[in-house]
Amino acid sequence: MSAIVPDDIVDSASIAAASTKRRPLWQLAIRNTSVIFGGVILLVMLFIAVAAPVLGTVDPTRIDPASRNKKPGTEITYKLEDGTQAKRTVIMGTDSLGRDVYSRVLYGTRVSLMVGVSVAICAVGMGLVIGLISGYVRWADSIIMRIMDGLMAIPGILLAIALVSIWRAGLITVIFAIVIPDVPRVVRLVRSIVLTVREEPYVEGAISVGTPTWILLFRHILPNTIAPLIVQATFTAAAAILTEAILSFLGIGIPPETPSWGNIMAEGRTLFRVFPHNILYPGIFLAFTVLAINIMGDGLRDTLDPKMSKKV
Repeated sequence: MSAIVPDDIVDSASIAAASTKRRPLWQLAIRNTSVIFGGVILLVMLFIAVAAPVLGTVDPTRIDPASRNKKPGTEITYKLEDGTQAKRTVIMGTDSLGRDVYSRVLYGTRVSLMVGVSVAICAVGMGLVIGLISGYVRWADSIIMRIMDGLMAIPGILLAIALVSIWRAGLITVIFAIVIPDVPRVVRLVRSIVLTVREEPYVEGAISVGTPTWILLFRHILPNTIAPLIVQATFTAAAAILTEAILSFLGIGIPPETPSWGNIMAEGRTLFRVFPHNILYPGIFLAFTVLAINIMGDGLRDTLDPKMSKKV
């Protein structure tokens, strides 16, 4: 004997099903100016990161003591592999070891984008799983949330510094150290969505007809978390890039032999008044990248949030 589902539950379920037939998220997003503006800048940064070996003039780790602390636009003489000499103009100058700042900034784009994307994916992925469990499994909710509250009680940058200090500094260590403080924010976001959606009539209707838990989570609850998580991922990526720069600037992030915007600025801070280009150029790239991600995140929030977006 089949269960009888009330009309209001059927209507709610129909509305929920119909909502999935709306325009794809990317079609809604590209109608927002902020998304386009931020996306264009990020595409430029992505192109720079991918094409760094082609766009760069020399090896970013190449040390040339004879060309130390040259200002932007200076013409320098250097030796080729066959022993002959050649001349070139340093676009962004050189640092205290004679390394080309232009090439180092280009290669630093790779590190920053890799950190931002990796942290966003890992934090959102872990937070999504934990948040779904916390919001749907009532007995596990209090245990998980107390752990998350404990992590959130520690300032994120201090927790990252502590984690990096425990293990050997490196790209993987930095990513892991930044992910851990960001997971609780995603967990709280997903949990709040699950707690709201779980009480919706169409979910209660699915439960009443014996729908398995995994289908409830993946078919009815998970789709409601996608739009908020996309927005959260952008802000997480921007914060991760800044945190990596801070850690590298303090000397406990990316090792100095690997160019990153943070350690480039750290190496140039002692001579900032005389040779500001060592901090100026990586700082501009860092500011534009973080600004572009935040602008795109604001645009996505305005587009995907029903309360803030216009009807399209």
